[in-house]
Amino acid sequence: MTPHPQTPQTDSLGIKSVLIVDDHPLFCDALEMTMRSILPEAETILTTDRFEQAMTLLETRTPDVILLDLNLPDVEGMNGLNRLKRQHPTIPVVVVSSMADNRMISSCMGSGACGFIPKHADRAVFETAFRTLKDGGKFVPDGYVESEMAGETSELSDRLTSLTNQQGRILELICEGKLNKQIAFDLSIAETTVKAHVTAIMRKLGVQSRTQAVLAVQEANLAN
Repeated sequence: MTPHPQTPQTDSLGIKSVLIVDDHPLFCDALEMTMRSILPEAETILTTDRFEQAMTLLETRTPDVILLDLNLPDVEGMNGLNRLKRQHPTIPVVVVSSMADNRMISSCMGSGACGFIPKHADRAVFETAFRTLKDGGKFVPDGYVESEMAGETSELSDRLTSLTNQQGRILELICEGKLNKQIAFDLSIAETTVKAHVTAIMRKLGVQSRTQAVLAVQEANLAN
């Protein structure tokens, strides 16, 4: 009978704190256990099932890495990743998602993610991903083929992440179909200020109308 090989001792990956953002209780628990296994040096592993809760946590904490699901109850697709990178550009974000097709991976990497791990991946893949990050690389799963549209997607993502926080929020409200007057009321600002922001948003996105701005967001947000 061949003895089962022992798992090799892992050296420190230099990660002391992790924030997991995922709304599936069982997977979130499994992901936390995986992090504790491959990151024994981690002192803090926080979990939340809501994007807005994560953003609140980030007001007072700066984790070494964020593990982000794409579809959450209060945000869908690329919206969360784009907002995260816009407001916290220096925090590494690894997307962990069941939507692991080439185009989605390209979109995430183009939007500033430092890695993409499919939800069905085993523990060894997570460890490989974190070792890749430690060495200064970006991790994509085996079988990934960069999309021919990757450059275009990356440029669009760069344009979206160049928006200020206020402009990003206004663009979200535009995508909800709200008019300038409604946006002004929601954000407690003057309608003229909204108009100025809308003009700046269209200029940054390289579009000529609100409709084109919405289409640009839908193109980047592949979950829509």
